[in-house]
Amino acid sequence: MSDPKASPASPLTHFDAQGQAHMVDVAAKAHTHRIAVAEGRISMQPATLALIQSGSAKKGDVLGIARIAGIQGAKKTSDLIPLCHPIGLTRVAVEFEIDETASTVICRATTECTGQTGVEMEALTAASVALLTIYDMCKAADRSMTISGVRLLEKHGGKSGSFVAG
Repeated sequence: MSDPKASPASPLTHFDAQGQAHMVDVAAKAHTHRIAVAEGRISMQPATLALIQSGSAKKGDVLGIARIAGIQGAKKTSDLIPLCHPIGLTRVAVEFEIDETASTVICRATTECTGQTGVEMEALTAASVALLTIYDMCKAADRSMTISGVRLLEKHGGKSGSFVAG
């Protein structure tokens, strides 16, 4: 039987040499300061955006609740993504930008830690959960809302260095 920690033939790190799913061993990795930024957007009818901006949505402060939900989502990432390591987050920030012309809310989530593995999944989860919360809070007014463009914008730290999306 071969070593389950043997280097996989694929660049997909969550599979061992036999093709079995496993949690990546990060024990030998250095503790470094790691940062990730992700974004996504939710498009809606102009009247729905007006409800959000006025704070008169039936369920209350939509963006305030979505911000808290995004932070909670980042903290729960390893519970949601099966092979994701639980990490000690040192910072989660969720910010929103409104594009009235496109009737869209853009969410940017920043996550940070000092650890042996990155925080990209936490940033992506924070943005996704924040956008899903906006949908949930506004669906009575607009079921046609569309979430799109959830992606990693940048990450810094760790062995692979920095990545900045083009």
